[in-house]
Amino acid sequence: MRNTNARRTDAGSARLKLIVVIGIVAVVGYCCYLFIPIVYQAYLFKDQMQRNVDVASVQGHDTGWVKNQLTKLAPDYGIPADAVISPVLRDNRMEVRVQFSKPIIFPGYTYNYTFDHTVKSTAFLVFK
Repeated sequence: MRNTNARRTDAGSARLKLIVVIGIVAVVGYCCYLFIPIVYQAYLFKDQMQRNVDVASVQGHDTGWVKNQLTKLAPDYGIPADAVISPVLRDNRMEVRVQFSKPIIFPGYTYNYTFDHTVKSTAFLVFK
């Protein structure tokens, strides 16, 4: 008699463990759903930053052109309007730094994703 009662309670504990594991997987999945697109868009924007400084360096554009191009692209990549875009011409190479902070609201917690990236035009593209 005692063995059958123990088996019935064991089945209930397995169900509870399954519910807990499903809950944890759901929370982690939801957090990834919120976080990954923002990080991916920032990665793509870094690539655009590099492309724009290389084009500006080769074609002889000024720093205002780079800032204008990145400002136009910002909404496509989810960059906030208050982002700081600061292009500089240093040592005959174009350099641009973009800084912004974007809040990611998780259940019960708000994470501030901070983007601060600087790119320089590649040296072999610079004409002296």
